[in-house]
Amino acid sequence: MIDLPIHAVLPDLLAALRAAPAAVLVAPPGAGKTTAVAPVLIDEEWCTGEVLLLSPRRLAARAAAERMAQLAGEPVGKTFGYATRLDTRRSAATRVTVLTEGIFRNRIQADPELAGVSAVLFDEVHERSLDSDFGLALALDAQVALRPDLRLVAMSATLDGERFARLIGEGTPLVESAGRSFPIEHRYLGRDSNQRIEDAMAAAIRQALADEADGGLLAFLPGVAEIERTAERLDRLPANVVLHRLHGSLDPAEQRAAITAAPAGTRKLVLATSIAETSLTLDGVRIVIDSGLARRPRYDRAAGVPRLSTERVSQAAATQRAGRAGRQAPGVVYRLWEAAATAGLPPYDPPEILEADLSALLLDCAIWGVADPAQLRWLDVPPAAAVAEARGRLASLGAIDSDGRPTAHGRAIAALPLPPRLGHMLVATAPLGLAGVAGEVAALLSERGLGGDTPDLAQRLQRWRGERGKRAEAARGLARRWAKLVGGEAAGGAVDGEEVATCVALAYPDRIARRRDASGETWASAGGRGFRLDPLSPLAREEWLAVAETQGIAAGARILSAATIERATVERLYGDRIETVRAVRFEPATGGIAATRERRLGQLRLGGGPDDKPDPEAVATALVEGVRAGGLGLLTWPEGVARLRERAAFAGRFDPALVDLSDEALLASLDDWLPPLVEGRRRLDSIPAGDIANAMDGLIGWDGRRTVDRLAPDRLSTPAGSSHPIDYAADGGPTVELRPQALFGLSVHPTVGGGQVPLILSLTSPAGRPIQTTRDLPGFWAGSWSAVAKEMRGRYPRHPWPDDPAAADPTLRTKKASQRT
Repeated sequence: MIDLPIHAVLPDLLAALRAAPAAVLVAPPGAGKTTAVAPVLIDEEWCTGEVLLLSPRRLAARAAAERMAQLAGEPVGKTFGYATRLDTRRSAATRVTVLTEGIFRNRIQADPELAGVSAVLFDEVHERSLDSDFGLALALDAQVALRPDLRLVAMSATLDGERFARLIGEGTPLVESAGRSFPIEHRYLGRDSNQRIEDAMAAAIRQALADEADGGLLAFLPGVAEIERTAERLDRLPANVVLHRLHGSLDPAEQRAAITAAPAGTRKLVLATSIAETSLTLDGVRIVIDSGLARRPRYDRAAGVPRLSTERVSQAAATQRAGRAGRQAPGVVYRLWEAAATAGLPPYDPPEILEADLSALLLDCAIWGVADPAQLRWLDVPPAAAVAEARGRLASLGAIDSDGRPTAHGRAIAALPLPPRLGHMLVATAPLGLAGVAGEVAALLSERGLGGDTPDLAQRLQRWRGERGKRAEAARGLARRWAKLVGGEAAGGAVDGEEVATCVALAYPDRIARRRDASGETWASAGGRGFRLDPLSPLAREEWLAVAETQGIAAGARILSAATIERATVERLYGDRIETVRAVRFEPATGGIAATRERRLGQLRLGGGPDDKPDPEAVATALVEGVRAGGLGLLTWPEGVARLRERAAFAGRFDPALVDLSDEALLASLDDWLPPLVEGRRRLDSIPAGDIANAMDGLIGWDGRRTVDRLAPDRLSTPAGSSHPIDYAADGGPTVELRPQALFGLSVHPTVGGGQVPLILSLTSPAGRPIQTTRDLPGFWAGSWSAVAKEMRGRYPRHPWPDDPAAADPTLRTKKASQRT
């Protein structure tokens, strides 16, 4: 047996599990925990059933089972087996089953007691995947309520062990193992930010091959596209170098070839995603080339869609990657960044539960009997905003009721090993006879790379139906099983694009999209999000699409996959959700309203036109809101009303109790006085002048009007019997324009404001030209009048210009006219 560091602490772990139902094991990469713990548990007296070992990835699950079977000298599937979504190898004799976290979640939901299971081992819990956190929460809940004898072991490669121990319960034993790692030399190459990552990686790989004469190479790249482009740039490798790719979309055989030792006389070069960071030992690798980048799913809550984001790796991930070089011998790691930049990397990747779509988790909690996920035990409680969003989505699918309890439809969805949207699609298509197609669509959307990468899902499905190979056949078997779960049959033959579109539209009603422009580049969706599509795509010529996958920001996410859909299909599927929306908007240019009626699916316009019979209340509201936004200048104010408002503003300076008729005050009380004026009208200029006058009179009241008349009279009556309007908006103050002859005989200056403000008298010649302005009429008579009169006598001899106007008779008539009378 191979001696591993974990063997030194296995007695402590076994003793802990004999005394307690749970333990935490901290063992660094290379210690051997993944393959060494489960085999020793099955010989314990308390372990009478199966041991489940949870693995974060399918590749790691298969590799762990195969390694344990190899060490036991058995074929995989006997004592040691595995269960993944596309591949299962186990039998009645299997005592240890390695399974992915998603498979475990489904299993414990179906059987909360975990009958026949003696222990559950959560491997790599420090990765904090959503399925791992949730699986542990369910297992802890089941242990307390149903299975106190069930052993739980959380196995972590980091020092988060104490947090897990506190989560599991007070006094939970914590067992720590030393790791096994050979010395690693770090070489920092840096990278020009303008250089494409595949060019930089290809150059670094060639340098590593030249620097190091032996040993396998493992190169970390962010995604499959970068792996392929890097492979293209490595077309002239030395003859003894064998290139492998390693990512989740490959057939199991190709994945196994990448992790096994290279044939004698050759060197292995593996281009991998972050799938190779943990849980795997790649035989023969002692050189790592790290791009420093990773592609991780991030849930865009604003858009309601997941997106893949290329980000800098965390310090923890960079350490894990470097550790691959020192598993079996001294190694070297080339990093495409400067040494000083390492400290600037984020310490850890954020837990998935803080960023993921929680729809599946919330539905599973409801099935478990927990309406609020916070009632379970978590290292990080699911965010309230994410829970609320998930609750809304599940309600729209009909999966939960208003109290958060699962409906019959929700239970049918949860019984399927699929996310809620895809589960809903499968259940909803069964009565339509499309469960077989829905199963295939679910497989296409769950498994990357099937049928190529064209965005046209119908084309991708047709290609996949003709593909050969273990992975393609395994996916077809999975699709058939899913269809069978809802009573459907396998699909086949020629692909019907409208059937594919129907399935997608049922899964993603908010992503039904309509083309916005002739190029087909921009699209509007029922959910209100804008999508973008390559104008060269054949789909760009279509009018309607059922969009399945998008990537990018909410304002213009790129369409990754979709199917052409007919408008008639949209109306057939969602006729009950299509609404006729009447809209009335104010047009400032005309002072009137524009009324339209539209048929809409969510935020997507299906058609419409002018509305000849708009809702009168909506029209009135639009006119009022138009004035609120554009100001009172949009109204036609009668002259008398405008003067009343000016007078009221002046009078209010002397009587604060007076009603304010300023623009600000009238806008603030707009809802009190304007709606009756616009009732039954479609334009502001059709409001009668008298109605506006009556409205202002109503606001100021009878007493207020008397106060205004007293403090701010509308006109000045003169000794000559004439009446002249007073301008309360004049710059200098209340002003009245008149000829001096109308004031003859007046020895007291006229005032307003209860005698507190002298009127500004703007005196004019008989021709209306200004001759003098005064606030002191007696002073004017006694002072400058003589000079003014002398000049005016020469210009206007027919008019009186007495030497003592204060004692003269007032008159607006000429001398001759006065003599005739």
